[in-house]
Amino acid sequence: FQCRDFTAHTGYEALLQRLLDGRKMCKDVEELLRQRAQAEERYGKELMQIARKAGGQTEINSLRASFDSLKQQMESVGSSHIQLALALREELRSLEEFRERQKEQRKKYEAVMDRVQKSKLSLYKKAMDSKKSYEQKCRDADDAEQAFERISTNGPQKQVEKSQNKARQCKDSAVEAERVYRQNIEQLEKVRGEWEQEHRTTCEAFQLQEFDRLTILRNAMWVHCNQLSLQCVKDDEVW
Repeated sequence: FQCRDFTAHTGYEALLQRLLDGRKMCKDVEELLRQRAQAEERYGKELMQIARKAGGQTEINSLRASFDSLKQQMESVGSSHIQLALALREELRSLEEFRERQKEQRKKYEAVMDRVQKSKLSLYKKAMDSKKSYEQKCRDADDAEQAFERISTNGPQKQVEKSQNKARQCKDSAVEAERVYRQNIEQLEKVRGEWEQEHRTTCEAFQLQEFDRLTILRNAMWVHCNQLSLQCVKDDEVW
């Protein structure tokens, strides 16, 4: 996840996008469970309503008993589907809480990375600006030194002194610019080391988050399929 461009954070951004895509997948699974729970609840309530409104009071003997048994079985099936809806909503709540916990954890790492990345970029710009200034001061010092050498041979004393002072000032400016440049490079290297450490820590944390997400979603889908399979068995047992 390291980039050749010192100012680029492509690797980190790709990893962060993977987590955001994973969060979207969590929401998709949650929506599936939500809609399935709604469907199970509607189905269960409708079965119970049908059973309770079915009538049959005018019939007698064994046919009446059979019809009453059918209504009871239908109501029982309806009740079990409502219970399934409750179980699905409980699983849904668990997934929502997991997703929000991951979001809070991710935001903390994002805040740290945002801080060190901004600091790195700011100091990089500062270092590059001081480099340009240093290079320009060196050129100015060379030009001033050459001008002094030319005029010192046979130029007027006043001009020689003026040129000498300028050469000295330009040299002092170049020395100061070099000091500032070196200082900025040292600061940049310090921040780069901090950024690298935070980058490594964040990538490891994000990798663990992705592992946890995959584990949780696989388990949620397995539980969901198991719940539906068990519901089919219950329906068969009733009928």
